[in-house]
Amino acid sequence: MTDSLEMRALIVDSVNAPLRLTSIQRPVPGTGEVLVRIKASGLNPLDGKIRSGQAAHARQPLPAILGMDLAGTVEALGEGVSDWKPGDEVYALATGIGGAQGSLAEYAAVDARLLARKPGNLSMREAAAMPLVLITAWEGLVDRARVRAGQKVLIHGGAGGVGHVAVQIARAFGAEVFATGSAKHKAVIESFGATFIDYRKVSVEEYVAEHTAGEGFDIVYDTVGGETLDASFNAARVYEGHVLSCLGWGQHSLAPLSFRGASYSGVFTLLPLLTGKGREHHGQILRDAARLIEAGQLHPLLDPRQFTLQTAEFAHELLVSGPAQGRLVVDI
Repeated sequence: MTDSLEMRALIVDSVNAPLRLTSIQRPVPGTGEVLVRIKASGLNPLDGKIRSGQAAHARQPLPAILGMDLAGTVEALGEGVSDWKPGDEVYALATGIGGAQGSLAEYAAVDARLLARKPGNLSMREAAAMPLVLITAWEGLVDRARVRAGQKVLIHGGAGGVGHVAVQIARAFGAEVFATGSAKHKAVIESFGATFIDYRKVSVEEYVAEHTAGEGFDIVYDTVGGETLDASFNAARVYEGHVLSCLGWGQHSLAPLSFRGASYSGVFTLLPLLTGKGREHHGQILRDAARLIEAGQLHPLLDPRQFTLQTAEFAHELLVSGPAQGRLVVDI
């Protein structure tokens, strides 16, 4: 860089355009904000959808710097911020939504309410892989369904981003956990302590009968959407069942759920970033989850390949094409 007040960043100029590495002005933290020196940027499927013009709900017009998850160190404080000091290690879901600059850059000015101290036993790469999926899993299981010991919890997509974190959170709260996936995901799902269910070979009726004696699961978390959400309604326990979905955006018949007297909750993790409401709670979730992480009860499934700003294009290709072996992270 030729100017100490500049920074490197990756910009997407238009729909499906390549990631362009350039130098731009470093942001200045405003009132209530913290300037974070970003060490790692976690990638999410939503980043790919924004880039391809298929995520109007994210309100992130192009050109833009993508990236919602970050881990890094506090560089400077804006007016009114007293809870942090330069050098503090932090992680957050704080950028790349609602017109905000993303985390595929060397610095970002973020709302201090969204930040949490990075768990001490996670690297920057591991921490950057966590915030979005962690908050999404937590809002469903803990905030909405009040997961607790003695319950039987079914996670659809137990090897996925939200799914593998949801399995660990439910187990940390004492629940007995079951998770669906394809045969290739069996070992991963079982490594997190869940009972594996091959959704391609076993029907809803069959696994409900086998694992709940036909009663249904206390909590069913759909992280897949579409037909999987419909299947979730048929897997819920009579009267006490609670179905959650972070992808409940289609049209679905509620009849199977209604006939069970069960309940449904939708999870839309982006709301605090889009509306400004509930940002303190996002920070609190990351702080609460950090205790589980540091106790060894929660850790991310990370793709072993490493990427930089110069090679982030390949990471995005993996993000879209789907062969990643866990969460994808770009080192900044």
